[in-house]
Amino acid sequence: MLTRLLAALSAVALIASCAPAANRSESPTPSADTSRSDAVMRIVDDVMKQEHLKAVIIRVTENGRELLTRASGESMTGVPATPAMHFRNGAVAISYVSTLLLRLVDQGKVSLDDKLSTWLPDVPHSDQVTLGQLAQMTSGYHDYVIGNTEFIDASYQDPFRQWEPEQLLGFATSKPLLYEPGTNWNYAHTNYVLLGRALEKATGEQMPKLLDDEVLEPLGLTNTANSFTPEIPAPALHAYTSERRETLQIPSGTPFYEESTFWNPSWTITDGAIQTTNIYDMEASAAGIGSGKLLSKKSHELMVSRDLLGKTHAQPGCATCGPMTDFYTYGMGIVTSGDWLLQNPLFSGEAGVMAYLPSKKIAIAIAVTYLPEAFDEQGNYVNAADTLFRRVGAELAPDDAPPTPPR
Repeated sequence: MLTRLLAALSAVALIASCAPAANRSESPTPSADTSRSDAVMRIVDDVMKQEHLKAVIIRVTENGRELLTRASGESMTGVPATPAMHFRNGAVAISYVSTLLLRLVDQGKVSLDDKLSTWLPDVPHSDQVTLGQLAQMTSGYHDYVIGNTEFIDASYQDPFRQWEPEQLLGFATSKPLLYEPGTNWNYAHTNYVLLGRALEKATGEQMPKLLDDEVLEPLGLTNTANSFTPEIPAPALHAYTSERRETLQIPSGTPFYEESTFWNPSWTITDGAIQTTNIYDMEASAAGIGSGKLLSKKSHELMVSRDLLGKTHAQPGCATCGPMTDFYTYGMGIVTSGDWLLQNPLFSGEAGVMAYLPSKKIAIAIAVTYLPEAFDEQGNYVNAADTLFRRVGAELAPDDAPPTPPR
């Protein structure tokens, strides 16, 4: 869990072990450029070996035309991965919540300058923080995960636990703000839990319905749904991890690798945005969110803004504060990396990327799972989907290649 969040903060995707490329299924791509799709699959095969991946599902389109949709490796032993498999989308749903907020702004129902106290007056510091600052993660609220050993230990001791929003917020909102709202940036799930609750109060509707009506249905995401339980619709892409090694005090040198497919994701974000999806909807999200299909020009510009570049900094006592760079700059629910717009979830033994290059209308969606060799002696691992995306992006758009991770 901690690894996922640090990866989300820095977007650094580095090392992980071998997976057989033999178990590969694919959907027909009659209009695809064969040489380009073959080049992409050579990269997939290479990254699977280098990063020790059990499965890769990838879909790439250009200007709405499919270049390829493929699956390599296995979901479970003897069960090939397929493009039809479902998985959790994690931080991808953050982009849906920010889109919802901006649509409500376009409709005149809320303002980005509205104080959180307008809707949640009992939340500490709510009279200092705006909805826009929550969406941009410049509110100053602590994250309830990174730096919170109490929460990390509790969630790893019982990964099937159902967390309620009030329990999560209790770890963060009672603390003093890390900085005056709007003066710095820190990655904090707290922001989007609060934002979801505020939008429910503002509209009188529950988040699952708001997201369905305002985002999922308009984008045509028929395979994306709120996950009220840890269940994943069949067929499911199974995930495995070693990240509980330290919590469970597994001795060094002792093999440890466990299934994490159905760990409870209730801690990850606001109700209604804890979702499952498939690779087709992930690609449609990259294209739809990245192009601003659902937003006014002004709101889309705010969403993908690089205004924070050069204006944020690391801060003592704040594990998630940091400077914005060309590699990673946060807008509103979307990360800009070079000229690409993306989200890159990593948690519970699975990772992914949805990315879009507006100038060439290239959309990339990737989901990966890991082999035992992907994890270090502490159980840490990295977002290999991000590594794969950057290599594929460089192959398809060499003049707009995604930045490589800083050393």
